[in-house]
Amino acid sequence: MTAPLYPDILRFGTDLDPFKLEFDRRTGPYSMNSNHYHFQHEIFYLFQGERNYFVKDTAYHIRPGDLVLVESNALHKTSESGRPNHERIVVYYSPGFFEALRPEEKELLLAPFIRHTPVIRLNLQEQLQVEQMLYSMLEEMNGQAPGYTLKLQNVTAELLLFIARTVRKHGAQPEDLTSPAQRKVTEIVRHINQHYGEALQLDDIAEAFYISKSHLSRSFKKITGFGYTEYVNLIRVREAERLLRETGWSVTLVSEHCGFDSLTHFGKVFKHIAGVPPREYRKLHRI
Repeated sequence: MTAPLYPDILRFGTDLDPFKLEFDRRTGPYSMNSNHYHFQHEIFYLFQGERNYFVKDTAYHIRPGDLVLVESNALHKTSESGRPNHERIVVYYSPGFFEALRPEEKELLLAPFIRHTPVIRLNLQEQLQVEQMLYSMLEEMNGQAPGYTLKLQNVTAELLLFIARTVRKHGAQPEDLTSPAQRKVTEIVRHINQHYGEALQLDDIAEAFYISKSHLSRSFKKITGFGYTEYVNLIRVREAERLLRETGWSVTLVSEHCGFDSLTHFGKVFKHIAGVPPREYRKLHRI
């Protein structure tokens, strides 16, 4: 269902806040062109259009009324699926959002983010209930009446509680949301995720999974939204970031463990993705 007429872009909050909101009405083809994983938990809802949504290791075809729940630090990306226009809202929940809750409440509200399938396909009644809450958010973001921040805080909590209860009621959804081509790419993505420290040349992977190199390259990009090498580098750098934060390993050892063939190449790729060289990253983020 199309969102009521609001500005094409609405924003609330920053990464420093307990939650933030993004609404976009986009005309024409659009795919995310940046590496994407963040510390917030994310709820994505599609009002109109169709999207391909890659989460962790699987690509899903998303249609209006679908919810996508992305766990903290999970690699994800949206891309076009043939229909150029779309409207979506994204709600981000920072760890601080859950800090004041009792343990059982925190467990309840975080449970939807760690389920096997990140996509929730709502029935019509559930769609209407979710959209009523989302329209309320958009109205508050647009109008900014006195107390609108408090109203947004209450509605974002209500949305999360509704989703948690809906997930408990439905359990695992049996509908297969992926195609045979998507399942093949998922196998390859899972292999990369498990063997990022090894050589992962495109030719070798294509041979191992009985698919031509050119077809693998095209399918991987189309289904995940990432180029093959881009994705391998992302997974390696994300693991390198973790090791630099959490261990005392040398930069050289981190580079080798994450599958880079030279320290120079590691430094170049790491800076391109993380924005700073490995040693500077460690100084900024060491736990």
